[in-house]
Amino acid sequence: MANTELKVSARERIGKGGSRSLRRQGLVPAVVYGKGMAPCSVSVEPKALEEAIATEAGWNTLIKLSGVPAVDGKVVILKDLQVDPIRRDMWHADFQAIEMGKKTHVLVPVHPVGKSKGEKEGGNLQVIRHELEVVCLPSNIPSAIEVNVSDLKIGGVLHVEDLVLPEGIEVPHDVNFTVITVTGRKAEEEEGATEGAAEEA
Repeated sequence: MANTELKVSARERIGKGGSRSLRRQGLVPAVVYGKGMAPCSVSVEPKALEEAIATEAGWNTLIKLSGVPAVDGKVVILKDLQVDPIRRDMWHADFQAIEMGKKTHVLVPVHPVGKSKGEKEGGNLQVIRHELEVVCLPSNIPSAIEVNVSDLKIGGVLHVEDLVLPEGIEVPHDVNFTVITVTGRKAEEEEGATEGAAEEA
């Protein structure tokens, strides 16, 4: 699991006016929250935040904070980042403090591995779920859920229960939903033939 450090500063003014003032200074207003602690308003330099999450884990990077007594030494992950829709400047960041000995819920990207048999036959690989919610200890958060698609044929489907997950990783689900599939002419023709037979019957 990727680990980085980030220095933050205390915010003297809270609210929209204080946030605007910080942005004019080139800083990003932020809040740190977590179980058993009062939310703490801080500010951070945008470049420092970019560098902190510039790892293979991205937002799931474990970040150790410093600079403000209330959050000194706390380990957090970035939960939300608001960005100006035009200028792409960072507007606001939310950090969630986590306990290293307790499982946490995070979103992890899905990465197909290999080239499917269906693609070799002219089909198209479609990732239906680009992210999966996983539950695990913070030290076990994977940078991605890798899914081997080599044996997937046209019309083939990989459901969440088909995935081989790393040890200590759970994907909570009530329905066995589709994660990856391969579509193509062959599957469409078979589907059409099935429908035609049903109509004749």
